[in-house]
Amino acid sequence: MNNSSTREPGDGQHGALDRLAREDGDSRAQFLKMAGVGAAGALAIFVAACGGSDEPTGGGGGGGGGGDKPSGSKGSQGDIDIVNYALTLEFLEADFYQQVIDSGEVTGPAAEVAKFIGANEQEHVAALMATVEDLGGTPVQAPQTNFEDVLAGGQKMILATAASVENLGAAAYLGQAGNIENMDILAAALSIHTNEARHAAVLNQVTGKSIVPDGAFAKPATMEQVLKTVKPFIKA
Repeated sequence: MNNSSTREPGDGQHGALDRLAREDGDSRAQFLKMAGVGAAGALAIFVAACGGSDEPTGGGGGGGGGGDKPSGSKGSQGDIDIVNYALTLEFLEADFYQQVIDSGEVTGPAAEVAKFIGANEQEHVAALMATVEDLGGTPVQAPQTNFEDVLAGGQKMILATAASVENLGAAAYLGQAGNIENMDILAAALSIHTNEARHAAVLNQVTGKSIVPDGAFAKPATMEQVLKTVKPFIKA
C-alpha cells in the first residue's frame, strides 16, 4: 500500500464502471441483480479507508483486467489493495466505536446509535478480511489508534468525530468506485457506500449538520485526502 501514483477517481479506462457502461442491456441487468444479493457476503465487503495511493498496483492494465474474475478466484492486485485500503479505515472505525462504548462518555439514545453503528463496522472488518483472502491477498494489520483527546472531549466531541468519520467513509468509497475492476467488488462497494452514508446522515442530524452536507451530489475523496484526515487518529 505504499504506492506513489496519484490517480483520481474515474481516470481509469478499465474499471468495472467503465466496462459496465459499455455492456449490453442484458449484462447490465445481470449486474444490477447481482448487486442486490449481498446480505451474506457481498453487501458487507467494503468501507472506506486509510492507507495507500489513488492507483493501487497492478490494476487497470491491459484489456481484460480483473473485472471478469468470478468470486473466489485470484483478484487483481489493484482490487486487493483497494479492499485493504477499506479494511484499514474499518479497523479504525470499529475500534473508535468500541472505545466510545467502553468509555461510557456517550449516554442515552446516542449510546444506542454508537452500539448499532459499531456492530456494523465490526461486521465490515470481518467481511473485508475474508474478501482479501478470497482474492488471494493478505489482509493488512489493524493500526494502533489514538482517540484519547476525542474521548476526553465528552459526548459532543465524540459525536462530531463520529459524523466526520462516517462522512469520510462514504466519500472514500465513492472515490474508489471508478478504480475497481471486479464487478462483484464494485457491487459490494456501492452497497456499503449506501450503508456508510446512512450512518453519516443520522450522525449529521444528531450533531446539527445537514444530512446531505455536499448537497444533491456527494463528493468523492481520494486516498490522499482520507489519509490526511485520519492521520491524527493513528499512532506512528
